[in-house]
Amino acid sequence: MKKTVVLVEDDAGLRQQLMRTLALAPDIRCIYAVESAEEAIKKIPLDPPDVILMDIKLPGMSGIACAATLRRKLSRTDIVMLTAYEEDDNIFRALKAGASGYILKSSPPEEIFDAIRDVYSGGSPFSSHIARKVVHFFQRPLKENGEEKLSPREIEVLELLATGLIYKEISDQMNISLETVRTYVKRICTKMHVRGRVEAIIKFNSELTE
Repeated sequence: MKKTVVLVEDDAGLRQQLMRTLALAPDIRCIYAVESAEEAIKKIPLDPPDVILMDIKLPGMSGIACAATLRRKLSRTDIVMLTAYEEDDNIFRALKAGASGYILKSSPPEEIFDAIRDVYSGGSPFSSHIARKVVHFFQRPLKENGEEKLSPREIEVLELLATGLIYKEISDQMNISLETVRTYVKRICTKMHVRGRVEAIIKFNSELTE
């Protein structure tokens, strides 16, 4: 069965281009596209896809605000933000709003396809440039607030998670067992007092900007 996608993009030319690009993937089907956050909020809950590709800069309501609204209504649909910019603040605002990934509009077609596949299978896809920004936050020392410092191996796991790899892919790349990957992730969450990897990113970013 093909993974279904809805595109939210206000630029008509880019919207058509992205729809043509998605049509090239044999396992992905763009079922429709909308041009504003307001239209997305009305239409998407009536016919939800597996994945939403959401432009971050929309007229009227922003893509981030739209993502937050749709996340409350659609627990089984994943949202990947599309952006022309690598703004640190927007990356974390989008994650906090409920996005599961964040990729550049300039990404090659195969990277867009892989982002849809990754988020569908439980990953958190990020364009490589954006992933580096995310990892940079983890590599900064934590404040003296009672939290333990992450080990180099834990940071390595976080770096791979930030690039969108799922646990099995991390296991293969690091040459460790799947259970060991799970153990590392549990330790990371315990040290940072969070429930999951996305929440860890959000919390760490907020600590750095306090």
